[in-house]
Amino acid sequence: MSSLKGEVALVTGAGSGLGRAIVDRFIEEGAQVLAFDQSEEKLAALNSCYGAELSSYCGDVRSLQDNKRAVALCLEKYAKLDCAIGNAGIWDYSTSLDALPEERIDLSFDELFHINVKGYMLLAKAALPALVRSEGSLVFTVSNAGFYPNGGGPLYTAAKHAVVGLIRQLAFEFAPYVKVNGVAPGPIDSDLRGPAALGMSETSISSLNLPKIVPSSIPTAKVPTPAEYAGAYVWYASRRDNIASTGGVHMSDTGIGIRGIGTVSGGSELGAKYKL
Repeated sequence: MSSLKGEVALVTGAGSGLGRAIVDRFIEEGAQVLAFDQSEEKLAALNSCYGAELSSYCGDVRSLQDNKRAVALCLEKYAKLDCAIGNAGIWDYSTSLDALPEERIDLSFDELFHINVKGYMLLAKAALPALVRSEGSLVFTVSNAGFYPNGGGPLYTAAKHAVVGLIRQLAFEFAPYVKVNGVAPGPIDSDLRGPAALGMSETSISSLNLPKIVPSSIPTAKVPTPAEYAGAYVWYASRRDNIASTGGVHMSDTGIGIRGIGTVSGGSELGAKYKL
């Protein structure tokens, strides 16, 4: 039985990468989805793949009115909202504070925080009445940078730490009616872009070839695909599986948090010992 059959979800940043993978997986699990993205082209590609189980809204997550319109469209199409997923985001490409041009600090800070933090807060504000009615859930994309250094520069790392705080505060404020949780992916090969204020809006993280350069530095020795990260969102949205969790973050970080000092993992000899 599909774990989300009959459920309705709204996903921001849904046009590509992790957001697109979440949309695909939720529909596979039986949900109907409102895809929210700023790219008409990416939404058109999504619409061409699905029928009545998908609707789309083109807008800016930094706008409360756009978030409210997306929720209203979802209610118009499907008559309810069970899960809202804040996923739209940008990365600072690990730009250090020293390397940030002084004249770009204000602009880049505002751009990144407005998308990565305020965008989630506005989604929560817009979706709250519908989620209270459905006793549903909010799920936010965090990152290993929400807990550890060097997953980005100070802009991204500070923003993702802020998202963890937002999850905990909203879980408190919205209980007992709405569960609020997060998923913290590790390295991902996607179309994640950077701030326009730093000239990075056309730079995609896929250009770094993370599947080639990262595995030797992470315990799992594999960079998951966006689709391989999507299952954690399904679990948090599931009314069957997630009965007790709110205010938490699922660590899907490829083991970054347990790397040893001077070595990535302690079990490298196990394959030779036990694998035939």
